[in-house]
Amino acid sequence: MAPSLKTPVRKQRLEARITSEQKRLIERAAQLRGTSVTDFIVSELQEAAAATIRNSETLELRDHAREAFLKALLNPPEPNSAARAAMSRYKKRVKA
Repeated sequence: MAPSLKTPVRKQRLEARITSEQKRLIERAAQLRGTSVTDFIVSELQEAAAATIRNSETLELRDHAREAFLKALLNPPEPNSAARAAMSRYKKRVKA
């Protein structure tokens, strides 16, 4: 049977050694979801990977830190001499 337009062609292989107990658990979860073990594993791993990446790329601030961050963004301080010197060096390098 030819793959449909909605089904991506899977060319890569991923292997893992697991215990019998883990395998039974995964098989049961896939069965409850009404999907194959492979589809269950791929779906869960993809979701976990996306969440891991999202969590590492997201800055979470609480109360005082969030307020200080927003205040600095909305009302940035005037650049000091070191910042002005850095901007001058940058402009010379990029010829802006």
